[in-house]
Amino acid sequence: MATFQELIHKYTTDKSRFLVIDDMLVHYREEGKGEPIVLLHGAFSSLQTFNDWSKVLQKDYRVISLDLMGFGLTGPNSTGDYTMGNHIRVLKRFFNILGLKKAHLVGSSLGGWLAWEFTYRYPQRVNKLVLVDSAGFLDKETMPLPFKLAQSPLAGKVLKYIVRKSILEQFVKQVYYDITKVNSKLVDRYFDLFTREGNSQAFVDLVNAPFQDNTDFLSKIEQQTLIMWGREDAWISAAHAYLFEKMLPNSELVIYEEVGHLPMEEIPLRSGEDLMAFLKK
Repeated sequence: MATFQELIHKYTTDKSRFLVIDDMLVHYREEGKGEPIVLLHGAFSSLQTFNDWSKVLQKDYRVISLDLMGFGLTGPNSTGDYTMGNHIRVLKRFFNILGLKKAHLVGSSLGGWLAWEFTYRYPQRVNKLVLVDSAGFLDKETMPLPFKLAQSPLAGKVLKYIVRKSILEQFVKQVYYDITKVNSKLVDRYFDLFTREGNSQAFVDLVNAPFQDNTDFLSKIEQQTLIMWGREDAWISAAHAYLFEKMLPNSELVIYEEVGHLPMEEIPLRSGEDLMAFLKK
């Protein structure tokens, strides 16, 4: 396991910043100028998932990406509270500290869930909404393996010992359709940041936190919304894309054939162009 200092050296850039929320040093990046756009990553991930999109977006936008609590360089919250309500509270605090009165909001997977719940509660703070293979419709039958493992009674005691790089590589290959794109650098990134001190326990606490199905809120979200989805998503079925499209009154849907759970990583140029076109409409 790499030390925190080693991770900072490896995974920060000259655009990296830290701010204090609760007892956490929240890691974020700010790139470019223009209308602000905030990028929220998914579980098991970090702001690094948006590296390629950020290069495209920063030409026209003020691009802000952050490591959510319990992930990346931000790390755990000592309260152990990873409910959606607490994620929303922390995100609102983040907006306030940065002086973001209103921003485009983009969320992938868990970050998508956070994005649409935040938009419902604080519609005046969100311009356009983008959901990328978003979570939110609870489906225990098709829950990905890492989440099932984290729900086992012994998970908190053993997860950080059993998650070896070879196992994490298999998890990463589950979220990609084209596994030839899963290289050692990518696996190292996911492994390094998931095994940061405290993050594996935070993941267990997140998965076992009491979450409520609030998808009935979706019909009340008026923001223009782009739903992006990989047809071959093995973690959240593309069937959920159509549920979001049906529920969100001002939405449009783009399905990517032969793409998995992370279009922004697997096909960054194509999906990034679609995102830019949507934002500029």
